[in-house]
Amino acid sequence: MNNKLFTILFAIANLCASAADPVDYVNPLMGTMSSYELSTGNTYPAVALPWGMNAWTPQTGKMGDGWTYTYTAHHLRGIKLTHQPSPWINDYGQLSIMPITGKPRFDQDERASWFSHKGEDARPYYYSVYLADHVVTAEITPTERAAMMRFTFPQAEGHYVVIDPFDKGSQVSINPSHRRVTGYSTRNSGGVPEGFRLWFVIEFDQPLSYCATVSDGNIVADRLSAQSDHAGAIVGFGDEVRQVHARIAASFISLEQAQRNLRELGDCTFEEVKTAGRERWNDLLGRIEVQDDNTDNLRTFYSCLYRALLFPRAFYEFDAQGQVEHYSPYNGEVRPGYLFTDTGFWDTFRSLFPLLNLVYPDESELMLKGLANVYRESGFLPEWASPGHRNCMVGNNSAAVVADAIVNDIPVTAEDAATLWEAVTHGAHAVHPTVRSTGRLGWEFYDNLGYVPCDVGINESAARTLEYAYDDWCIAQIGRKLGRPAREYALYDRHAQNYRNLFDPDTRLMRGRKADGTWQSPFNPFKWGGDFTEGNAWHYTWSVFHDPQGLADLMGGDEAFCAMLDSVFALPPVFDASYYGGTVIHEIREMQVMNMGNYAHGNQPIQHMIYLYDYAGQPWKTQYWAHEVMRRLYHATPDGYCGDEDNGQTSAWYVFSALGFYPVCPGSGQYALGSPLFRDVTLHLPGGNRVCFQANGTGCYVQSLTIDGKPWNSNFLDYKQLTNGCSLVYQMNSKASLSPEAPLSPP
Repeated sequence: MNNKLFTILFAIANLCASAADPVDYVNPLMGTMSSYELSTGNTYPAVALPWGMNAWTPQTGKMGDGWTYTYTAHHLRGIKLTHQPSPWINDYGQLSIMPITGKPRFDQDERASWFSHKGEDARPYYYSVYLADHVVTAEITPTERAAMMRFTFPQAEGHYVVIDPFDKGSQVSINPSHRRVTGYSTRNSGGVPEGFRLWFVIEFDQPLSYCATVSDGNIVADRLSAQSDHAGAIVGFGDEVRQVHARIAASFISLEQAQRNLRELGDCTFEEVKTAGRERWNDLLGRIEVQDDNTDNLRTFYSCLYRALLFPRAFYEFDAQGQVEHYSPYNGEVRPGYLFTDTGFWDTFRSLFPLLNLVYPDESELMLKGLANVYRESGFLPEWASPGHRNCMVGNNSAAVVADAIVNDIPVTAEDAATLWEAVTHGAHAVHPTVRSTGRLGWEFYDNLGYVPCDVGINESAARTLEYAYDDWCIAQIGRKLGRPAREYALYDRHAQNYRNLFDPDTRLMRGRKADGTWQSPFNPFKWGGDFTEGNAWHYTWSVFHDPQGLADLMGGDEAFCAMLDSVFALPPVFDASYYGGTVIHEIREMQVMNMGNYAHGNQPIQHMIYLYDYAGQPWKTQYWAHEVMRRLYHATPDGYCGDEDNGQTSAWYVFSALGFYPVCPGSGQYALGSPLFRDVTLHLPGGNRVCFQANGTGCYVQSLTIDGKPWNSNFLDYKQLTNGCSLVYQMNSKASLSPEAPLSPP
């Protein structure tokens, strides 16, 4: 092939690539090649609409297995309705549907079928799989609270669909004349009140020639109702029927509401629902319009953005009058208004919520309403919700989520603002009576001593202290923004400096401290857990999001601060896992195998660290390491993450970093600059404003930056600067510019 022809073909290929819709770049299988021992995302292919109440996924794992879909598995047990945010939290509101041929079977192993990824088509709005043992193609396409399935059967005897609402208490009813199956599932993993149920309705477009219900493994033909620990249903169709459509909806409120939710499908055909789902995803993914020649990077970017738009999921429905209502997992009542769930703020306050506040503020507004409702219904803001309060992780980071929204002018009513202020101040001086991770465990010690001691029976005390100090800073910002009297937030301004109480000048690291003021000893900075949460002192020392300059001063100044940052990458990946009984938890293993020293990007505490070089006048190191992490640790493949994806947080890190900036300190309205990954990016913001990014040249280092044609000599951007619309033009270089810019004052 001559060079001219090759150039033409290459140009055509790039043109075709750039013409693809954003959703076409998404790989929902990214991160699914995970295990208990090593996470490459711990994701499942979520077939859902953005923030949809229901998600669907192919089910390879057994009933109750948190690893509901594993890329290396060979068998499918069904297409599962799921609300699982993480394998560690597990699922609730579950239902599995499986087409089979031959004879009626219900057992999850007996009905399972071999499948291949070559016979699988996974997209955000559509999933199809060929079930080899049954010679059936199963397809699904969703709305927010409903879905349509399509089963294509072979010319063979026995065409059936199994409906399995799982054990722990379930019920089914079959109405043959209406071709309908209804019922409920109660299986959950916690965070629900007494009487919790997921109600479902399934309507078929073909007559039911066979009906059976199942009670604890016993299949009884012609029995139309069953209620037991593990109930289920099997319906059959005539052998001449080749294709069956099922219309499915679910509700946490009632069976009547599930039937109402079925109206989301309207009179649409399968293809029409599929097209509408595709358009919805393109609309929201397309708010960040990327043009670049590197298709692999485009795939990774949009696959990460897809993950960032799944959680927190909507947990509200519409009543007969079209009014918003929700089942409260906090008190078991049906209440008016919005609610969202399935997120852990310890993870997602860092960059997921700042991303939503910047690009999707219309959705953030609803989430803020939902947070106010959680406080009204439970007396606390959530820290880990699924669907109600869950006892997981540390910190009081709901304050950070509220602060980033309030400071950045996400609309809030006066009533909700007052409720949220009451909520964040109450949560700073209380702990939930039964869920110790909600509120502040150890708040009495923290308020009296300025830290949570390591010898009073409260684990991970240093992590709690550092996060409480930042959360106090966030509360102060909320108070200022809402115009509260200074006396109401002065305490939180003072407590924001409590991080200093754990800084050990001898090691220049954060360290556990006893109630009498002496240090925890012996001190091993490589010990995971103990005084820290899923990390060690080298990871948690940087959790002073609100005062990097203060931390740098404690370390001896900017040069010493950067030297300590450098050490994280220079140190070998050694660790002490004794806190976990010698078990090497997956977060440790992920750090060990990534070949980045003691930097542990697979977990959240250190993910912002790379951007701290900006605060100390060495931005070229931020630029280099941000590019290295994007290049080496993210790929749109089944093993595409370097640890748990965690409900959009690890994906949002990539989205921000690829754009060239990052929210080191949520609640500040400020972003630290990094290095843009793409040639051209346009943010299409609600209201019509646009932010345009253009990167000229090659390499990861920023040689110069102009904003709206004027030179920009700061390492930081401002939220208002972006939302008002602007144009940023970078000149990139493969060699670092070692003259430090003058950073803005730390937030």
